Amino acid sequence: MDPRNVEPLVEASPRRFRVSEFVRWGDIDLAGIICYGAYVRFFEIAETELFRAVGLPFSKVFEQFDFWLPRAQLHFEFRRPALLDERLDVETWVSRVGNSSLRLQFEVRESEGERELTAEGYAILVAVARRDLRPIPLPPEVVSALAPYVSSETNAAAAAS
Repeated sequence: MDPRNVEPLVEASPRRFRVSEFVRWGDIDLAGIICYGAYVRFFEIAETELFRAVGLPFSKVFEQFDFWLPRAQLHFEFRRPALLDERLDVETWVSRVGNSSLRLQFEVRESEGERELTAEGYAILVAVARRDLRPIPLPPEVVSALAPYVSSETNAAAAAS
């Protein structure tokens, strides 16, 4: 991925991270619009680059903390078709931090023009030990590194409990 297409979105929406990506030939269906399953790739790019931006590239974080972060849930809502070669911005942020899980929210918008919302959704990631795949507490270093992208609603809920 071209590093020029990855940027923290600080000025417009503090606590969100944004990456841009084009709708590619393999993303579209026979009708010429993005296939619903292609959004998994867009979400994964945003997630991977978010972790890289906070100093936790996947090539190192799993070895360093001896855990995996499989997805327990993926949820999508489709708002508007996206077309081949359309550039989309994917914004992501952490909307919930649990003992062993994270909920990452995603919004996908046109990069130019009206910046219409094309899709939104979330993924729930669960920390599991690599040796037996049982849930474990999230490493505090991971939670701390992601803190700049935790939504203020999450922070308020944590402070209230």
